Amino acid sequence: MSEASIQPALITAVEPNSIAAEVGFEAGDRLVAINGQRPRDLIDYRFLCADEVLELEVLDTKGKTHHVEIEKDYDDDLGLEFATALFDGLIQCNNRCPFCFIDQQPPGKRDSLYLKDDDYRLSFLYGSYLTLTNLTQREWERIEQMRLSPLYVSVHATEPDIRTRLLKNSRAGQLLSHLQWFQERQLQIHAQVVVCPGINDGEHLTQTLMDLSQFHQAEIPAVASVAVVPVGLTRFRPLEDELVPVTREKAQEVITQVQALQTTFRQQFGSTFAWLADEWFLIAGQDLPPESHYEDYPQIGNGVGSIRQFLKEFQKAAKKLPKQLSSPRRYTWIVGSAVEQAFQPILQRLNQVKGLTVEMVAIASQYWGQDISVTGLITGQDILQALQGRDVGDAVLIPTVMLKHDSPTFLDDMSLNDLASKLNAIALPVDGIEGLIEMIRSQAK
Repeated sequence: MSEASIQPALITAVEPNSIAAEVGFEAGDRLVAINGQRPRDLIDYRFLCADEVLELEVLDTKGKTHHVEIEKDYDDDLGLEFATALFDGLIQCNNRCPFCFIDQQPPGKRDSLYLKDDDYRLSFLYGSYLTLTNLTQREWERIEQMRLSPLYVSVHATEPDIRTRLLKNSRAGQLLSHLQWFQERQLQIHAQVVVCPGINDGEHLTQTLMDLSQFHQAEIPAVASVAVVPVGLTRFRPLEDELVPVTREKAQEVITQVQALQTTFRQQFGSTFAWLADEWFLIAGQDLPPESHYEDYPQIGNGVGSIRQFLKEFQKAAKKLPKQLSSPRRYTWIVGSAVEQAFQPILQRLNQVKGLTVEMVAIASQYWGQDISVTGLITGQDILQALQGRDVGDAVLIPTVMLKHDSPTFLDDMSLNDLASKLNAIALPVDGIEGLIEMIRSQAK
């Protein structure tokens, strides 16, 4: 990125009682430079702010420039939040993966839904996946110099021809040399393999996992873990693609195949190393592995062990549940069909609270055209269709994972208020287990 592409960083919030608050920063101010250097992103900002003496160049909301000197302890946080983590623009993806979810959406929705990033900085900061095919030499050097590790990498296949076929990018075949680069510098990645039946499954999947395991053998393994994920398809995908959905039989086959390799990896490394996403077991109609299987949940972002972790968190948080409510309450709790059976223990425990009735409605998304749907993909239209004309009780409970992170809007652009209005009901966003428990506690005696 060129210096000219770096924009002053828009400040959206100032933490109360922070250094920035004491100095007089306000939301709407823009940070231009730190000690004469213009930060490209949140990584630069954190690195530059580690100094004990800072000179900040700031534009206030009226466009006036200020120079502010700050003395602080090393590594003290200033207490600023920004509109974006990237101040010089997003590195966009130049691959054309047929299973890319962004290309499987209908046209006409909000612009942010169509942004295809392949940005190593978002990978480092937030665990989003990149392919390594879009990095310039300068960016490789920055990863090395700033020790940006671990990164999260979409591998899909290690055989050059298979990976090139999947990513539709001639640079995709260089993956093994890229992994060698990480190994030589003692930097790490977490890998994901999206299994597309007929393309990178079977012997190709075995080859991929065995190749990746070769980079797990050093004291600091270059490949720290692997997630094996079933391809997700929607009814909006291009008709000309070569993809087929994962069937129950295919899921059972992949589970058997990967579990055999897991046994080998545990004997060799003392770790499972390559994990199956929860979806495989849900599609196959098989029980999930026990909680102990997931070690320290290295691939939780890929849905590996997320159901077990959710159940564990509920079991702990349920100790805070009241014995009874001050007055009877009835709620309709929306979840994806994928977790309907797994969440039965949660439902039973909630309904043990005297005066509380929770009815779980598990939805398969007709919007996306899926028979089994994870909760995060349920849209406002799906909920409306499932609940239309139904008595939903005192409120509909909506997991916030269904909503845009910075506004109450579903993936189909329906707002939470619109849904409530169309249902003529109260729709309450619930943030995880803690949010669910706290909402119930607020109704207790």
